[in-house]
Amino acid sequence: MASEYLSKLKDLIKPKLQEKGIKVMVVGSTMKLIKEGETLMNISDKGEIVELSFKGKKYTYDKWYTKPEHLAATITRTIEVQL
Repeated sequence: MASEYLSKLKDLIKPKLQEKGIKVMVVGSTMKLIKEGETLMNISDKGEIVELSFKGKKYTYDKWYTKPEHLAATITRTIEVQL
């Protein structure tokens, strides 16, 4: 079962990412952004924090301070710039 945080995040980023051919899949407490069978980014809900893995680096966000809307903007901006 996806966390409420990841569910909200998915709803916010899915339309923009689909335009770029990126699939958004939630498996348990992890969301994967996939393009052409390759995982671009993993977002994991780890309770109080959300961990984002992108290009071999890990970034952590405190859920208290980083609402899904803020993280959605960061993710979509990152994907737009990197692809």
